[in-house]
Amino acid sequence: MKRREFMAASCLAGLGPLGAAAAQGAGASTGKELYELRLYHLASVDKQNAFEAFLAEAAIPALNRIGIEPVGVFKAAEGDDPGLFVLLPHKTVASLVGMYEKLGGDAAFLEAGARLLEAPKSDPAYERFESSLLLAFDGHPKLTVPSKKESRVFQLRIYESHNDERAVRKIEMFNAGEIDIFHHTGLAPVFFGQTLVGSRLPNLTYMLGFDDPEALEKAWDAFRADPGWNEMKQDPQYADTVSNITNLLLRPAGCSQI
Repeated sequence: MKRREFMAASCLAGLGPLGAAAAQGAGASTGKELYELRLYHLASVDKQNAFEAFLAEAAIPALNRIGIEPVGVFKAAEGDDPGLFVLLPHKTVASLVGMYEKLGGDAAFLEAGARLLEAPKSDPAYERFESSLLLAFDGHPKLTVPSKKESRVFQLRIYESHNDERAVRKIEMFNAGEIDIFHHTGLAPVFFGQTLVGSRLPNLTYMLGFDDPEALEKAWDAFRADPGWNEMKQDPQYADTVSNITNLLLRPAGCSQI
């Protein structure tokens, strides 16, 4: 493999055979998408800007050429963390497994991204990245883009459970009616995913999109007051399904397609 092709594969790899094996049965056979959610740790705002430029000019066009779209890129809405979340939706397991080889053979991508792909050890493009593989829920099998307004904001929420049985039960709760309540109270989903490979397992991860922060607050107020939700949360079969919640408020990067 040529050096540039190797660098491309190294930069964009992050899932091995375990991820593909865990996802068997997903994709075309079920209609449910797979999502790879990455968190890039960047040393500074300058590094963040450079990585956004790489995504906009090289990576996202190349990903779109092989059917991976829309690609989401998000940054913290509050604070000064220069990290970037990147969301890659896959319609099939073959899309996930074949992504690295296809990008490594894309001459336009390798040329456009050469500066970042070949960054030296003394000046790396990013410090490290984390990656999770998610399988879409039955109740929301495909990614949606709820808003394209300039003022839009997103919530990324991670629900951890203390054991696998309770984690599966929480997913059942979403599929059995909680997602419907989200929709009619204004909590507009981007995706829901069961985490197959990642950290702090077992957990599920989902993202919501809003026109602006005011719409976010209004929707959550409506959800908390909804009679269907208040009945559902008291159902004993759903007791103790969540042991910890991570809630992140994000804004889209300029190159984001979500």
